Amino acid sequence: MASSYSFDIVSDFDRQELVNALDQARREITTRYDLKDTKTKLDLGETTLTIETDSEFTLQTVHTVLQTKTAKRQLSLKIFDYGAVESASGNRVRQEITLQKGIDKELAKKMTKLVRDNLKKVQAAIQGDAVRISAKSKDDLQLAIQLIKGEDWPVALQFTNYR
Repeated sequence: MASSYSFDIVSDFDRQELVNALDQARREITTRYDLKDTKTKLDLGETTLTIETDSEFTLQTVHTVLQTKTAKRQLSLKIFDYGAVESASGNRVRQEITLQKGIDKELAKKMTKLVRDNLKKVQAAIQGDAVRISAKSKDDLQLAIQLIKGEDWPVALQFTNYR
């Protein structure tokens, strides 16, 4: 029997699922009557997604299509950090959406404090852009998972390396 169990809390997303969701969204945009002639572009970069379309109204509709396709692929909508809407050439609008990955230091500190304050038998440590939770019993780890899931965090969280 192992003397200690642990798991990591990470914030990540499956990039291939996002690519698939974008493909589905593009397909729907080109076939929908209200979006067909808007010449909407969805460009996926390394850490950003850029939407260019003909008006703020169609931008909101594209958001809805994108969110629907993303949710159907089991991706959290919290991976999207919407930037400001800018004017583009020819009376068009552009919006850059940052794709959130990793847990920043401030959020990691809040998580470790929450675990430390509520669960005495559990240790929490910040490791880069992840938080490692360890304890002597698996039951304590389950309590930690429930505690973390009970809060509303600004990023999508996954629990990995459970051992």
